[in-house]
Amino acid sequence: MMPLSYATPGEENVIRKVGGSPEVKKHLENLGFVAGGTVKVITALDGNVIVKVKEARVAINDEMARKIMI
Repeated sequence: MMPLSYATPGEENVIRKVGGSPEVKKHLENLGFVAGGTVKVITALDGNVIVKVKEARVAINDEMARKIMI
C-alpha cells in the first residue's frame, strides 16, 4: 500500500483506504474516492495531482493525495 501521490501517471489503481479527519474523509468520498474504487493519475505537477475517478477528472493537492492509499 502506498499514497496516491506516489502513483505512476497513466496507471489505474484500486483505492485501498481513505484516511484523514472525518471531515476530510467525507470530502474525498464526495469527490468519488472510496475504498474499492479505481483511480488513475493523469498528471502530477507542482505538488498537485490530476486524477480520473468515477469518469470525472479531479485536481487535488499533494496533502490530500497522501491521505488516499492505493
